[in-house]
Amino acid sequence: MSETKTGTVMNTSRSPWAWVPTLYLAESIPYTIAMAVSVVLYKDLGLSNTEIAFYTSWLYLPWVIKPLWSPFVDIFRTKRFWILAMQLAIGASLACVALTLPAANFVRYSLAILWIMAFSSATHDIAADGFYMLGLDTPQQAAFVGVRVIFYRIATIAAEGGLVFMAGVLENYGYPVARAWSLSFIGVAAVFLALFIYHFFALPRPVADISAPWDKSKNFLAEYFRILTMFFRRKDILIVISFFLFYRFAEAQLTKMVVPFLRDGLDKGGLGLTTKDIGIIYGTAGVIALMLGGLLGGYVIYKKGLKFWLWPMVLIMHLPDLIFVYLSHYQPANLCLIGSAVAVEKFGYGFGFTAYTMYMIMVAQGEYKTVFYSIGTGIMALGMMIPAMGSGWIQEMLGYQNFFIWILFTTIPGFIVAALVTIDPEYGKKLKKEPRG
Repeated sequence: MSETKTGTVMNTSRSPWAWVPTLYLAESIPYTIAMAVSVVLYKDLGLSNTEIAFYTSWLYLPWVIKPLWSPFVDIFRTKRFWILAMQLAIGASLACVALTLPAANFVRYSLAILWIMAFSSATHDIAADGFYMLGLDTPQQAAFVGVRVIFYRIATIAAEGGLVFMAGVLENYGYPVARAWSLSFIGVAAVFLALFIYHFFALPRPVADISAPWDKSKNFLAEYFRILTMFFRRKDILIVISFFLFYRFAEAQLTKMVVPFLRDGLDKGGLGLTTKDIGIIYGTAGVIALMLGGLLGGYVIYKKGLKFWLWPMVLIMHLPDLIFVYLSHYQPANLCLIGSAVAVEKFGYGFGFTAYTMYMIMVAQGEYKTVFYSIGTGIMALGMMIPAMGSGWIQEMLGYQNFFIWILFTTIPGFIVAALVTIDPEYGKKLKKEPRG
């Protein structure tokens, strides 16, 4: 790297392999902790299913409202600055969570800090995805899309599987539950500190990575809201929003209650697995199956298009929910059977979610596709947040057996919205670039 006399940083060649994989590891870990690991954490620490579902669902909020502040990340400072600042903030947040877990009021404090971490992570997502487009030319962007997805999922396994497994091992060695989780969070905080230091030196300094120009003679807020509201002036906007909100209506509720079901004892209707078992079965085997389902989904859409595969994907996503009806009624003790059942459900979810992602890309087309896609991801997060918030209360009212039957009924909205959407038969065929889902 070199600088001109005016201080403008000149771009120099740097292999994308030096920073793309680690950047998407850093993007995945905090999201996974907020969405999945927090459920295991609070279940281990004795919270009720109602409390777990309600409290942890609020952690979706930064991703729901992310479109509202994404323009500010463009206007103020560089993407590189935001990436480094947010990685430091995430690492500090994880360390603070570790410090609060042994405290008397750990729920209040740890949730507040996890929300700060989630806000920092959502901001990191905005900056990282923008930096990816600035740091690579178009052929490199296409070539490294698959690398992004793979390393994002590897980090998901490391967090949802490895972190949970580590806490379970420490518990088996006699550490109190809070202490075991505290040590685990210290470990992941150290990982983030290392990522921050590494990226400080490894991230390139693209010439194009500058603050977005803003004509101060124009009304910034008026222009800002004009762009945001353009998305909602579509003729089919009600169908689009309905699809975003209800396609995963059942899965949003199911996802929050899988870990409590696996963890609760047989007398409570659960399967009585240990934290370590959950790390292996749900956090590792399940995530691998999810990744394989997503990869296959992208491949078949590439071959035949989204319209051709929409209904098979709707069916393959929702029908495996029957597996949890079986598990809750028979409560098998065989870990291989349980792991296989969870993997099948996760595979179906990964396969079916591809249709959701492709539809979101389709409706985001236009002059402001980045903003529109960001709005779509925000509505997507809202569609997960609201159903998940009440899932714990519903489960405790119904019990696990009836709750999973309820889940089957809640798949109906997903079928209805799939029937309402209009898709070009050619859309998605031979698509070579698939964004992270």
